[in-house]
Amino acid sequence: MSAVDAGGTPSGKKRGSARDRLLRAAARRFYADGVAATGIDTITAEAGVAKMSLYNNFSSKADLVLAYLDARHEEWLGLYQQRLGDARPGRAGVLAVFDAYADHAAFAYERGFRGCGLLNAAAELPAGDPGRVTVRRHKEEVESLLAGHLEQLLPERPDDARVLAEHLSFLLEGAMARAGLDGSDTRLRHARTMAVDLMDRL
Repeated sequence: MSAVDAGGTPSGKKRGSARDRLLRAAARRFYADGVAATGIDTITAEAGVAKMSLYNNFSSKADLVLAYLDARHEEWLGLYQQRLGDARPGRAGVLAVFDAYADHAAFAYERGFRGCGLLNAAAELPAGDPGRVTVRRHKEEVESLLAGHLEQLLPERPDDARVLAEHLSFLLEGAMARAGLDGSDTRLRHARTMAVDLMDRL
């Protein structure tokens, strides 16, 4: 969810297609109020479109939820790529992952930062739901990115790199959960410091 999605569409900007407006409205409402508590009528009213527009773009609310989760994942990847920039793989890449999570936490959310939007949504979905699969894939990709950067630091120790990647992903997820409860990015900054300390010991 971008700052625009969290806080509303800035004046002077085009509102975009009905699909884009529906996704932005869904992103705001799903994050602020939860998936189950947000009805189709609420989303269409906030998006300023007719109900039929939603069904012209999404087959169901479940399809809209999946699109929201995919968009949030892509947004995080964009933040990660910005942080990574021209940095060389390895240590800087690991920190880019942590910094991208902190960047997400820093957005101006309508009702404050509530932690990982993907995990928040997954917690509301039943076991086996496609949305939970989407969230799991995101978390696996984050851990895979960490592993790739750590393999650059430990080229002769691929097993150690994978173990540390899992360790850091647990550290990151725990920090994100606590940060969501606290409503601030303090825990994420602490987690980044811990990650630096762990890499210093390699």
